Amino acid sequence: MSSTVLVTGGAGFIGANFIHLLARTRPDWNIVNLDALTYAGNLENLSALEQSPRYRFVHGDIRRAEDVSRAFDTCGSGPVTVVHFAAESHVDRSITSGLAFVETNVVGTQMLLDHARARKVKRFVHVSTDEVYGSLGKEGYFTEETPLAPNSPYSASKAASDMLVRAAVHTHGFEALTTRCSNNYGPYQFPEKLIPLMIANASEDKEVPVYGDGQNVRDWLYVEDHCEAILAVLERGRPGEVYNVGGHNEYPNLEIVRRVLALLAKSESLIRFVKDRPGHDRRYAIDAGKIERELGWRPRFTFEQALPLTIRWYQSQTTWLQRVRNGAYRDYYARQYGS
Repeated sequence: MSSTVLVTGGAGFIGANFIHLLARTRPDWNIVNLDALTYAGNLENLSALEQSPRYRFVHGDIRRAEDVSRAFDTCGSGPVTVVHFAAESHVDRSITSGLAFVETNVVGTQMLLDHARARKVKRFVHVSTDEVYGSLGKEGYFTEETPLAPNSPYSASKAASDMLVRAAVHTHGFEALTTRCSNNYGPYQFPEKLIPLMIANASEDKEVPVYGDGQNVRDWLYVEDHCEAILAVLERGRPGEVYNVGGHNEYPNLEIVRRVLALLAKSESLIRFVKDRPGHDRRYAIDAGKIERELGWRPRFTFEQALPLTIRWYQSQTTWLQRVRNGAYRDYYARQYGS
């Protein structure tokens, strides 16, 4: 396995958790983090690693050839693998305007693939989403063979990026793999997402908004479990394959909100139903049997275990949360890196 891993989007929620996992569990690996630091990129997520000789940060955009080239130069002359998280990912923002999603998720992924092939990258893991499959009815599960049927500009752009990875495998024999995960939750998640938003609002006795009737069902995956799955795919996955990653925790959104309120000892009177999101998919559910059979990965955390852990993390990180909510985190790069 390569001694250097280039992680794109490593200052974001899942990327930062993945880098922390590598730092804890792969002490002989070097880590290069390429991130454009858009609104969801927060270098404070990785402040504990800044003095590590094994970690380097490169401020750059995957859409820009010079930035991608600079990131690969930072990796050195030895073998390199890539784990590609960098993406525009918030569905509501894509509904307002989808252009940034096409530019980053589609054009940026192709830029990264082109450079990775030219640099003879040994392995490339593309991190995608179960949203590319569309919406399920009350029965059934998404498998790796489920046809892609994205319903939002975000998921359509991710489906396009998945197809570009597939094309690189079949056209060029490139050793790339794709993971498609269910809804993540855990430390460092940007508080526009459901669970951290509920925690933040309810902790301050503010209303907690719930789309529509609150019965949209998602399969919830603790971020540490997801990161361990990605690492398993990086190390042991079969080239060219897709691996679904799910948490075996299906719940309607309203049930999630009620559980958060109960753990915080807050009244359900804080719940406020709001107009539903346009094109809101009704249900997602992952069949993760393939990764479990082939790679021996299984989620270690149940929802009953990890939701309280997540709440306690946010309660212990009030300064982090405040800086994200008021935008002060955006100044961190300039203060630490001098530009």
